[in-house]
Amino acid sequence: MIDICDFAVGLSRQLYGLTIATERPGHRMMETWHPLGVVGVITAFNFPVAVWSWNTALALVCGNAVVWKPSEKSPLTALACQAVLDRALARFGDAPDNLSQVLIGDRVVGEAIVDHPKVALVSATGSTRMGREVGPRLARRFARSILELGGNNGGIVGPTADVDMALRAIAFGAMGTAGQRCTSMRRLFVHESLYDALVPRLKAAYQSVSIGSPLETDALVGPLVDKAAYDNMQKALEAARAEGATVTGGERITDAGPETAYYVRPALVEMPRQTGPVLEETFAPILYVMKYDDFDQALADHNAVAAGLSSSIFTRDMQEAERFLSADGSDCGIANVNIGTSGAEIGGAFGGEKETGGGRESGSDAWKGYMRRATNTINYSRDLPLAQGVSFDIG
Repeated sequence: MIDICDFAVGLSRQLYGLTIATERPGHRMMETWHPLGVVGVITAFNFPVAVWSWNTALALVCGNAVVWKPSEKSPLTALACQAVLDRALARFGDAPDNLSQVLIGDRVVGEAIVDHPKVALVSATGSTRMGREVGPRLARRFARSILELGGNNGGIVGPTADVDMALRAIAFGAMGTAGQRCTSMRRLFVHESLYDALVPRLKAAYQSVSIGSPLETDALVGPLVDKAAYDNMQKALEAARAEGATVTGGERITDAGPETAYYVRPALVEMPRQTGPVLEETFAPILYVMKYDDFDQALADHNAVAAGLSSSIFTRDMQEAERFLSADGSDCGIANVNIGTSGAEIGGAFGGEKETGGGRESGSDAWKGYMRRATNTINYSRDLPLAQGVSFDIG
């Protein structure tokens, strides 16, 4: 939140338009950017503060008002954020009333925001199922959308990879926040020459990782959000076993916190091929690992899933790295080299979920999504140019 607010304060003086060359003598053209009006923000439980901050900071410096519907699973952080913002607005004293509002509720509240004719843009973060419902409803009234949806994110470990570097990045990216990031690593393709050097060490990390309450410990893996998430994880693991997988971990840990909480040991799943549950995102700490021997095939398999937000390759081969970043490389909005899939800096525009064509929040030129562009032409000559052969008498 602090990072994006710092970014937005500087951005407020950089909402630049272009000066455009014109073929008409005595004329000047330029573009001007104007606020949209009201921006609706719908956020998911897993990042209940950051995603609201990305959207709200940009929306406000662009001159918009914000209506926020947080996940019904995380209302308290939303109320706390609004209280912080209200305190700041009161301190400065010049903001209009109701500049930012929080609406607590279930999907009915979200539908009201999506369908309201005065909400010019809806930025919605959540599952692809949610996106498929929100997108068409906004399109029916020609409203704008920024959709940041699921990410069945993949990584490739090439034959020249630094195994120690890859091990740390993969372990954190797949297990951190109990696999409940939209950028969590969920699929891993390992070259056959490094498979036996990397995968046993990954298994050891999975067996020894710290699990506990993030409020009381510095454990890497906290709880799943609820019982439904745990049940979905177990269904995915059973489906993987039916496809011939070998599963390490995945069991519930009952002594890591209250008995009503769902702590699990992250699961490393060795798959013979990319089939079944590997093709679908399960919002839990499951990493499917597959062996490959041909880079083109690994890249094709990496791109073969529907949902994809972030991706990475571990390699010291310049040709592999550049190919991964090229137009026919990773098809995700975030593509990294020798860095894991998890996390992002606010300086770059976050997002690009491939199934939607890619919404963009946070940095770079993402601010343009929160404004409308007007092209202006100014005639400073004494003449009004007309089309050839056209004339009339104006008296």
